[in-house]
Amino acid sequence: MEVQLLREQNIFPSEEVLKNVLGQVYALWAEFETQIIQGEFALTPEWNYYNDGKSWLCKVCHKKKTVFWLSVWEGHFRITFFFTEKHLEGISELNISEQIKEDFCRMKPIGKLLPMMINIDKQSQLADVLKIVKFKKEWK
Repeated sequence: MEVQLLREQNIFPSEEVLKNVLGQVYALWAEFETQIIQGEFALTPEWNYYNDGKSWLCKVCHKKKTVFWLSVWEGHFRITFFFTEKHLEGISELNISEQIKEDFCRMKPIGKLLPMMINIDKQSQLADVLKIVKFKKEWK
């Protein structure tokens, strides 16, 4: 069973805290964070504690637009994108893993939003996630 981490409201997910809870996956997180903050993406991560889920989540934005949400789990971090039906054709045309597309198709809608969740625990996953980040950031 998956265990979500960062549940203590009074412990902000600082670099030190993230190193401790992510362990070996921290290097992957640090590389991903550097890529999304700098260069072509220029995204802004905002950590907040959410009472409804009783955990810290990172909302990653471009200006006022939320590009994705990040949560921390035992052994990985999870990126969650939310799309609408108008995004489906564009997603199907992305040059990303077929497994990501298949998992996306199996997800149940949350109202009118279609969630895409990707658990990150390997270097090889970053390229696909960055393609999706770019797609989401640029989609009007």
